[in-house]
Amino acid sequence: MAKNLVIVESPAKAKTIKKYLGKDFEVLASYGHVRDLLPKEGAVDPANDFAMKYQLIEKNEKHVDAIAKAMKKADTLYLATDPDREGEAISWHLFEILKERGILKDKNVSRVTFHEITKRAVNEAVAQCHELSQDLINAQLARRALDYLVGFNLSPLLWKKIRRGLSAGRVQSPALRLIVEREQEIESFVAREYWTIEADVQSKDAGFSAKLTQLHGEKISQFSIENEATAKQAEKDLATAAKGKLHISKVEKKQRKRNPAAPFTTSTMQQEASRKLGFTAKKTMSVAQQLYEGIDLGGETVGLITYMRTDSLNLAQEAVDEIRSYIKDKFGADNLPEEARAYKTKSKNAQEAHEAIRPTSVFHEPIQIKSHLSKDQLRLYELIWKRTIACQMIHATLDTVAVDLTAADHVFRANGSTLVSPGFMAVYQEGTDDSKTEDDEKMLPPLEEGQDVTLLKIKPDQHFTEPPPRYSEASLVKSLEEHGIGRPSTYASIISTLQAREYVEMDKKRFIPTDVGRVVNKFLTEHFTQYVDYAFTANMEDELDAISRGEEEWVPMMKKFWQPFKELVIDKEENVDRKDVTHEALDEKCPKCDGPLAIRLGRRGRFVGCNNYPECDYTRNVNGDSDEEDNELIKDRKCPDCQSPLLVRHGKYGKFIGCSGYPNCKYIEPLEKPEDTGVQCPECKQGSMLKRKSRRGKIFYSCNRYPDCSYAVWNEPVNEACPDCGFPMLTLKTTKRRGVEKVCPQQDCKYAEAVDDDEQAAG
Repeated sequence: MAKNLVIVESPAKAKTIKKYLGKDFEVLASYGHVRDLLPKEGAVDPANDFAMKYQLIEKNEKHVDAIAKAMKKADTLYLATDPDREGEAISWHLFEILKERGILKDKNVSRVTFHEITKRAVNEAVAQCHELSQDLINAQLARRALDYLVGFNLSPLLWKKIRRGLSAGRVQSPALRLIVEREQEIESFVAREYWTIEADVQSKDAGFSAKLTQLHGEKISQFSIENEATAKQAEKDLATAAKGKLHISKVEKKQRKRNPAAPFTTSTMQQEASRKLGFTAKKTMSVAQQLYEGIDLGGETVGLITYMRTDSLNLAQEAVDEIRSYIKDKFGADNLPEEARAYKTKSKNAQEAHEAIRPTSVFHEPIQIKSHLSKDQLRLYELIWKRTIACQMIHATLDTVAVDLTAADHVFRANGSTLVSPGFMAVYQEGTDDSKTEDDEKMLPPLEEGQDVTLLKIKPDQHFTEPPPRYSEASLVKSLEEHGIGRPSTYASIISTLQAREYVEMDKKRFIPTDVGRVVNKFLTEHFTQYVDYAFTANMEDELDAISRGEEEWVPMMKKFWQPFKELVIDKEENVDRKDVTHEALDEKCPKCDGPLAIRLGRRGRFVGCNNYPECDYTRNVNGDSDEEDNELIKDRKCPDCQSPLLVRHGKYGKFIGCSGYPNCKYIEPLEKPEDTGVQCPECKQGSMLKRKSRRGKIFYSCNRYPDCSYAVWNEPVNEACPDCGFPMLTLKTTKRRGVEKVCPQQDCKYAEAVDDDEQAAG
C-alpha cells in the first residue's frame, strides 16, 4: 500500500494526479462534500456560538469509508481539494471525520493547493504543502450558517404567508429582485416617438449615408423631431436648401487605439460563453471543470486550463513569458508590446493569490488537440486560449474619420473607420450585450474638404424609445458581479436555484419572473427590505472575505446578523396577514357586487378577484379577459364521461382539455397528443412508446397505456433488439465524450454502439 494518500474531489482529477505522482502515492476522490448540516431545525445553535451539527452525506458515505480504510495503511495524508473556501471546507470536514474515527493518530496531515493540474504544478504543490487555513474554514462556516439560518427561518414564513413549498435564500433573493425590478421597468415603460433624418449621398467613388445633426443652425437632439409633420417639414426644408448637392465642409481624421480585453475571470468567462457559444452559466462551469481536471491527449492526461473559479486578473510570470514567446514566433515581434500587459482587478476582495483563467500551456493549440476534445470542450477551450493570447498582444489601430456635409445652415455627419493594424483583433474580439451597430464601424470612401457630393435621397425614419432589455444569463452575471452579489463559485448556482424554484423562466434566452417569483419578491422587499438590499448583500460578502483573510472573527459577525433578523421574522409571523402578501389592491370595483377588486395569487398564477369571495365569485385574468373567455369552448366535442361541453383550460403546467362540469366531473386529456415513436413498449408488449414532456419541461418516453403500464425511459427509443441480452428495444444516448450511441436501457447490460453521422441523419 502507498505510504502517501492524496484526496481530491473528483475521480477524473484523481486519475490525472495519480499519473503525475507515481507509485508511492494513492489518490482517492471525496466526490465533493462529505458531510453537511442536519436537514432539520436546530442544526445551527445561535445560543451556543452557532455550533453546528453535521451528518455524512449518504451518497458519499462509501467514499469516506474507502478513504478511511486507505488512511489506516498510509503515513501521510495530503488534502488536495480545490484552492478556495469551498475546497478548504471539504478538506476540513474530511480531516474532522478521520480524526473522530481515531485514524489520524501519529499520521502527518498537510494541505496541498495548486491552480492548474500539470505535472510541474502538482509536484511543486506537494513539495510546498502547508496546514489547513482556519481563516478560510471560518469564512465557509459563517457562509453555511448564514444560508442555513436564513433558509430555515424565511422558508416556513413563505409557506404560511404565500404557499407551501416555497423557499428563500440569502443570495438568490437579491438576484430575484434584479429580475423582477427589470420586468417592472419594462411594464411601466412608456414609449416616446422620435424621428431621425439621414441623407443618401453619392461621391465619385462610392455611396454612403450621413445623419442630420443640425437643422436651421440648431443642434439636433434625440427628441428635436417628435412627429411626422415636423419630419416632413424638415425633409422639405433640407431638399430646398440642398438642391441635389451637399458640400463637404469638414473632414476630421484621427487614429484610435483599441486595447485587448483582460484574461478571463469566472464572471467574464460565463458572460462570453453565453454571448458567443450560447452556453448557460451551469454548462460553462461544467465544461470548464472537465478542461481543468484533465483531458487524455493520446496517452498523456493533461489539465488544459487553470482553476476556473477566480476573480483575479493575474497571470503567472512563467505563463506570461510563454505567451509572449508564442506571440513573437507565431505573429511576429511587431504584434508584441514592449512590456507585458498587466491587468488590475477592480474588486477590492479579489483573490490575488489566484490566477485568471488561462491555458496551462499556450502550446496546446486548439487545432492540434481538437480530436481529443468534445465539441463543447473545444469551443470553450478555444475561447479561453484565444482570449489569453490576445490579452498580451499589441493594440489594434483604427483610422477614424468624421465628415460634415452642409446645405445652407443644415449639417449632416458621416462617421467611419478603417482597420489599419489588427493587432490583438487578429486573434480575438470581445462580445457585447444587446449591442447595436455603431456608426463609426462603417467604411467611407476618400473625401476631401470643399468637395461637393450628390444628394440622392433624404430619408426621415420614425423610431420609438425602447425599454431596457430583460436580463440574459450574461447580463445577469455581469449585474450580480457589479452589485457584489455572490462570488465566482456561486453565479451558476444562483441562476439554477431561481429556475428550480420556478421563480423565473426563460423566454428567448431572457429571464422573466413568474407570478410566484413576483409575489415572493414583493414580500421580501416590503418586509425584509434590508436583507434583499444590494448594498447589504455586498457588505455581507465583504465581511465573509474579511474573515477568510483573518481580519474579522466569524462568531461576532454572526451574532450581529442573527438577533435583529430573528426578531424581524417573529414580528412578520405575528403581524402580517396572508392577504397582505398575496393581494394587491386595485382602484376598481367588482362589476358583480361593487366590492373592492385585487390582484391575487392562485394555483395557476395571478388573477383579478373580488375581495368579497366566497360570497362573490367574480374573477378575470390580469390582462382583462374574464375567466369564462379564457376557457375556450371546444366545438362539436362532448365529455365522454358526462356529455358536458369540453373546454380548453389553463393549469399549473399549461393548457389542457377539461370538462365544463368540473368539479362534479373530473375528466381531462392533454391538449396536444404526444408523438408516437412507433416503438412497441418492451414491458407490456401491448402499447407503444410516446414522446412526452415532464412537469419541468424535460422530454421523456413512456408507454401509451399509462397508468396500466408505467414503463418509461429518458432516452429516445430505437426499434431494435439488444444484440447482447435480447431486450426488445435500444435507446439513443448522447454523451459529451462519445457522442451519440445506441445503448441498452437494461441496467445490468452494458451494450453500447456508436451511431455514425449518416445513421443519425437517416434517423
